[in-house]
This record gives sequence, C-alpha cells and structure tokens, in this order.
Amino acid sequence: MTDPVSILRDLVRCPSVTPADAGALGVLEGLLTDAGFSVERVTFSEAGTPDIDNLYARIGTEAPHLMFAGHTDVVPVGDEAAWTHAPFGAEIRDGILYGRGAVDMKGGIACFVAAVARYIGKHGAPKGNISFLITGDEEGPAVNGTIKLLQWAHDRGERWDACLVGEPTNPDHLGDMIKIGRRGSVSGTVTVHGVQGHVAYPHLADNPVRSALKMAEALMDPPFDAGTADFQPSNMEVTSIDTGNRATNVIPARVSFSFNIRHNDTWNAETMQAEIVRRLNAAAADNALRPDRMAARYDIVWAERPSHVFLTRDDRLIASLTAAIEAETGRTPKLSTTGGTSDARFIKDYCPVVEFGLVGQTMHMVDENVPVADLEALTGIYETFIARWFADAAA
Repeated sequence: MTDPVSILRDLVRCPSVTPADAGALGVLEGLLTDAGFSVERVTFSEAGTPDIDNLYARIGTEAPHLMFAGHTDVVPVGDEAAWTHAPFGAEIRDGILYGRGAVDMKGGIACFVAAVARYIGKHGAPKGNISFLITGDEEGPAVNGTIKLLQWAHDRGERWDACLVGEPTNPDHLGDMIKIGRRGSVSGTVTVHGVQGHVAYPHLADNPVRSALKMAEALMDPPFDAGTADFQPSNMEVTSIDTGNRATNVIPARVSFSFNIRHNDTWNAETMQAEIVRRLNAAAADNALRPDRMAARYDIVWAERPSHVFLTRDDRLIASLTAAIEAETGRTPKLSTTGGTSDARFIKDYCPVVEFGLVGQTMHMVDENVPVADLEALTGIYETFIARWFADAAA
C-alpha cells in the first residue's frame, strides 16, 4: 500500500471509462480497509443519467478533518490502434508508466493512498480525520458523483476543514502550480429564426445566418473585462454553428450556435447571463446585413447548471501545501486559477479546497503516461503535506 506505482498499475488495469467502474473502486476499498479506514460504497441515480458508484472512506473521529477528493473514471481511449502501449495495460517502459487515467487522475489517487499509508506507518492514525471522497462521474455529466456524495456525507454529519483535489495541475514540472480557484463557466445555445427560401430570390426569404454572425461576433468582441488581481480576463468562445442545411441553393429557416464563456470574479452566473442577453439583443437589432428588416428573432437555451467562480483564501491550507512542495522539489509553486472546471466547484461549498497533482501534458491523449519518478515525488509531497497540515492545525 505504500508503493504508488503498484497501486496505480492496479487502478489503470480497471477500464473504468465513465460510467463503468470496472473494479477501480474495489481496488481502493481493499487498500483503505486494510489501512484501518471505514469504507462505504454509495450508488446514486437520476433519470436520464447512468447510475454511478462512489466511495467514501474515513479514518479518525476528531477534528480537524482533511479530505482528499478525486475520480477513478476516465475518458475513452479513442482509436486503440493509435496507442503504442495497451491503454489499460499499465506497462512501464524506460521509467514511464503508460495507460488511460495514469495522469487524470488515478495517479494522484495512488500517490495519496501511498502517502497516507506511509504517514500512518510513521506516526500512527492522525490526531484528526483523513477521508477519501472518490467518484466515478467526474469525466461524465457529474450528476451522480461528487455533488451528491458530498450532500450524502454532510447529511450524515461529516464536516471538513480542508480538501485537496488530486487533479493534474502542473503544466511542465511537478511543483509548478497549485490551483487555488477556478473560473466560472456559462454555456448556452442560441437559435436565430428566419424565413426559408431560394437563394436567387432573397427578398422573399430572411437569412438567419446574417443575424447569427452579428450575434456571435457580439459575444466575442469587445472583451468582457481586463481580468482581475486573481483571475485572467474572461474569455468567450463560439463552439459550433449549424443550419442543418445541406443544400447550397436554399436559405435556411434557422441557424443555431453554441457558446461557452470562462469568466472571472468580475461576474457571477446571473450577471454574466444578463450581459450575454444584452449583447444578443443589441446585435439582433443591428440590421446592417439585413436592410429594411425588423430585429432578428432568437431563442436562447442555457446549459442546465453553470459553474460558479471561486477563490480559496485559506492561508494555512495553501501554506502547508506550498511548504511541502518546496521541501520535496525545491520549486515554489505558482498559485493559479487557470484551466477548466473540476469537482472542486462542488467542494468549495463545504470547505476550503485546493488542487495539486501530476503534470498534465498527456491527460486525455493517446499514450497517456507518467514518469515513475513523478509518482514517487508526488507521494513524498503528499506525505509531507499531511504531516504539515495536521501539525499546523495543532499549533
């Protein structure tokens, strides 16, 4: 249990592509039970989504309470023939371990399990609580995973003082970056309505593409803001445009385009949606490409659940992790809020949360891989962090 490489190989060999568990949680259940943790498996369901198996494990009964959170589900392998190493073989070649999920994020889980085992072996059970909150739904719709497991545990009386998420946060080298927050995310689809007709008789039709182009441009320019002290500028991207029209001589009846914005703490979900609607309304009224016509008609459908921006300000948590990284790698990590979303967006409603894991360069790629040396180094960082965090809590 103290060897992260052995643990990771067992996890990678479970083909746990969302929503399948394929035995990954069973591997963890066995390890953590042997280490003295109480372990519970919980399955959540919701209409229209797959059932998801989750795991919650805890050792200790007193405060303070440190949680480690992660996911054992992985993205599909894609074209398996493009892999030079079997995606679920966990083959080690020239000091590199290959396999889907090695970086995102079975590697982080393996390192924290090994770190806890080493810590307990040296110090005994912590004077407080350590828990694992592990889902199989992070790479999927994220409906029956962390968000429900947190509520389930909270309803049973669980309270946490801090959480570390083991997502791959480092851009180039282990120790480069701690994520101390995440940008918000708002998505939607706009459908612009027109009148279908023959392209040779445009006066009898109304081409919705003309207005859609104006509206899409209005969402991307001008910039929403210049960034803040803790976050980069908000960024809007139009991700698809579709008329459903395969004919070159037919003006379509409608066109839809989808968008996503990653926004900083200048905005919340509600104010961002209001600004998007304001821009769309102004662009719909612009008839520069549709002379002598009324404002374009459109509908907007928002993605069901926006992700809210957050920033962790727990100095003790950040300082303990930073000191552990410096002690093990000699690097001072950058405190960052860049990147996509993670399950930290749910955890932040229950306790302060930061993210730190492996180097993320090969996550989701063919031949996803991690250096064995990085697994040992991350285990050392996690073990030092655990010791420092509990020592600081007792001070």
